[in-house]
Amino acid sequence: MDYDVLIIGSGPAGQHAAWQAARLGKRAAIIERKPKIGGAGLQTGTIPSKAMREVAYLLSRSGGMRQALAPDGRSRHGLLADAVRRKEGVIAQQESVILQRLLKHGVALIPGEASLIDAHTVQVSDAAGKVRQLSAEVIILASGSRPRRPAHIPFDKKTVLDSTSILNLRHLPDSLLVVGGGVIACEFVSIFAALGVQVSVVDSHAQLLEYLSEDVVGVLADSFLAMGVTFQMRERVASIQQVDGGTLTVLESGKQIRADAVLYAQGREPNSEKLRVTNAGVHAQDGWIAVDRNFQTNVPHIYAVGDLIGRPALASTGMEQGRAAVLHAFGGGEQVMADNLPMAVYTIPEISYVGKTEKEVQQDGIPYVIGRAYFKDSARGQIIGDAQGLLKLLVDTRNEKLLGVHIVGEQASELVHIGQLVMNLQGTVRDLIRNVFNYPTLAECYKLAALDCTHQLDQLGKA
Repeated sequence: MDYDVLIIGSGPAGQHAAWQAARLGKRAAIIERKPKIGGAGLQTGTIPSKAMREVAYLLSRSGGMRQALAPDGRSRHGLLADAVRRKEGVIAQQESVILQRLLKHGVALIPGEASLIDAHTVQVSDAAGKVRQLSAEVIILASGSRPRRPAHIPFDKKTVLDSTSILNLRHLPDSLLVVGGGVIACEFVSIFAALGVQVSVVDSHAQLLEYLSEDVVGVLADSFLAMGVTFQMRERVASIQQVDGGTLTVLESGKQIRADAVLYAQGREPNSEKLRVTNAGVHAQDGWIAVDRNFQTNVPHIYAVGDLIGRPALASTGMEQGRAAVLHAFGGGEQVMADNLPMAVYTIPEISYVGKTEKEVQQDGIPYVIGRAYFKDSARGQIIGDAQGLLKLLVDTRNEKLLGVHIVGEQASELVHIGQLVMNLQGTVRDLIRNVFNYPTLAECYKLAALDCTHQLDQLGKA
């Protein structure tokens, strides 16, 4: 074999698989078809959008956008340029860090398009047309995903955009229609609304982020409304046309919406068609690769990780999946991941949660209480002026363990890890009360919400 492990894809899942293999002393190589490493996580998704979001967030904290705009709008385009520069600077720096780390660990980087010849052999075709074959004891598929682009949507990368092409805009549109109400859609609504664009949202569901709690999403929706965002909920797009340098979107209800640009953000597709996994006997359904709890496909020495296997399709979980797959392949035994994985939506304000939603708790028939703490009731929340933030705990009345933690507000993506640790260490809500938090901090909201829970639990005990 040429290598102990060949990893197809250099995104977060592939990187961490390679680092783990190198730490085990294995000969590891990453095959990457793009000219730059990092995958969607670094180049076209996670990092770029969050870097742009940070500029928009700082602007939203500075007292609003419209009052500061020049009449000719030039300052608006300057703000977009600032956001793009920040994005590109962060990408360049992270790319250098990742590259140095891979080379330091002795991981080989092989440019080219990979496809499976058989269960142990990969063909690599590079940009110059050269073709070679490489073999490995273990193969890890980590080729990621891309925005879904239905054939009837006239994408042109100028006025009709997906979540990748919108990152390359150099001029702010005056108006933007966002089709979709999921994570990616909401994050871009935040960015462009904060940059002064008139944003409209079309979504088929009754609420944004329809799988989350109404009160949590309600805080986000209120923030969007305050930024001038308009909503067309329970609506579906019939057609999108390019008209007079802009767009005309017709909804199934007959409504028509004109906007300078449209962002179509409804789902992603797996990058699996060129892998030719059937040559190795690997099962796939609609391009998604099926795996077991150890990330093994039906071919035991071929693993799949990251977006390629579907939900949760997060960079953080992909990293852990890559590591766990390598440990299982070379260490033997099951490498079980933590049960409770955090999820964050980098909107303005942020949303983050871990564990079950209230709907899931109700469907499972678990008796529970809810404890809430509002940022405005904490000293730190008052200091930073976050009057809308909310931390919510779902607690099992039978054993007082946390079922879920839901946070909306500043630092939500950081705060959620406290609850995650308590859950994964089998702690109870009273452990949060016994803990001492720095004062003033937003983390103190955990104690406030826990006290709310225990008051209810004590009342139930007396009943």
